[in-house]
Amino acid sequence: MQAIFDQGEPAPCPRPFNMAAHVLAHAADLPDKIALSVIAPDHCESWRYADLEAAVRGIGTGLLAAGFAPGDILLMRLDNTLDFPLAYLGAIAVGLVPVPTSSQLTAPEVSKMVAQLSPAGLPVIDIDALAAMRSLPPAGYAMGEPDRLAYIIYTSGTSGTPRAVMHAHRAIWARRMMHQGWYGLGAEDRLLHAGAFNWTYTLGTGLMDPWSVGATALIPAAGVAIEALPQLLAAHEATIFAAAPGVYRKLLGHHATMDLPALRHGLAAGEKLSDKVRQHWNTATGTRIFEAYGMSECSTFISASPAHPASPGTLGRPQVGRRVAILGPDGPVALGEEGTIAVARTDPGLMLGYYGAEAETAAKIQGDWFLTGDQGMMDADGQITYLGRADDMMNAGGYRVSPLEVEAALLAHPAIREVGVTDIEVKEDARIIVAFYVGEAADEADLKSFAADCLARYKQPRVYVRLEALPSGANGKILRRALKPLYEVRNG
Repeated sequence: MQAIFDQGEPAPCPRPFNMAAHVLAHAADLPDKIALSVIAPDHCESWRYADLEAAVRGIGTGLLAAGFAPGDILLMRLDNTLDFPLAYLGAIAVGLVPVPTSSQLTAPEVSKMVAQLSPAGLPVIDIDALAAMRSLPPAGYAMGEPDRLAYIIYTSGTSGTPRAVMHAHRAIWARRMMHQGWYGLGAEDRLLHAGAFNWTYTLGTGLMDPWSVGATALIPAAGVAIEALPQLLAAHEATIFAAAPGVYRKLLGHHATMDLPALRHGLAAGEKLSDKVRQHWNTATGTRIFEAYGMSECSTFISASPAHPASPGTLGRPQVGRRVAILGPDGPVALGEEGTIAVARTDPGLMLGYYGAEAETAAKIQGDWFLTGDQGMMDADGQITYLGRADDMMNAGGYRVSPLEVEAALLAHPAIREVGVTDIEVKEDARIIVAFYVGEAADEADLKSFAADCLARYKQPRVYVRLEALPSGANGKILRRALKPLYEVRNG
């Protein structure tokens, strides 16, 4: 049998449609319910659904009054505050196209985005003006075809240049397949996400999805230490906990046991979760962690869930409504054979394409399938075993980072003639970027300072290793997989 998972198509997205209107629909029937609590050990700021929608639609009014028009691209660079999701939804509500970016990005990185997108978000709207917009009269929702562009997010690509991924309004409708296919999410839930407001994992899993079903989102206030999370989980009766694998590892380093009577389970995504951390969490809390696999181009579409736990060693299976295959050069391979994980090009959650890169978008398509570039194997139950990345993409702190992008930046340093970078696991579930270079001996502090000026912190190497020559193949291409053993030898 072929390695194809297909249990039928999901319900079609309604027409007309607006992503923000869908997310905030429960403001009409649950106006006084708490939609969001920003929590800390000594205080809590809560927002009702009615107040949340009023702020979002007020910001929409303010953006239009500032001169923006539907279809304009709005570059967002905000810190870890509630302003981030409010501005994001406010823009989408009135038909603008927000581009959420990390506040860690350097000026050169932002300049590249501006040059590529030519956003209308200039001049800059400062944070005080944005906050004042919350109290303006509510804008009407800009309804339209669900396939039209709603937002753009950036992801690092194998070309070394970050790619602008375009998503349609229907992307939020497609995420309904995750509600039971991964979360086990209902209106009675209180979901605590450990990430910051300005991280796309938090934006989707921590905010948009709970609001879409009428649940309560719990987000730690800026500055809350990881070791304080169990106290917050217990005090605010969180029923679901979502975090990157590294957060689980750090939590377990601080707490051997945690008394969380309301917690049903945890969720993990962003990087591979180790079985050891999974087992330790179960011992410490008596609950399980359900892992998901996805990408910026299609969010998560393979996952374990309370209804369908993963078989040992697997990621889980495609969510019901998804069509997923394992492909070889000639199409789907047989069950039990290795190939490239692919999702149907008709998946409602799949991107519209890469902005300004039609050829690169087309290169990701093979017949009816969108190629992820990751390798996997499917069993008879649809469970998928993850076998690694076909490319050399790195994962540092849950962010996918292209080695080519980092290498291109470091080659501008006068002491570096050649460079190869890779991510290395230095301890359980903790990965860092290590740079191996050929050239003049340089002070590591100087190299780190140089990188800090041109790369976001999560892209910066934490260690630099000078070599006489980089390992390479017959064609002269860097063998990045051969770099890890060099680090291990260096560190005994």
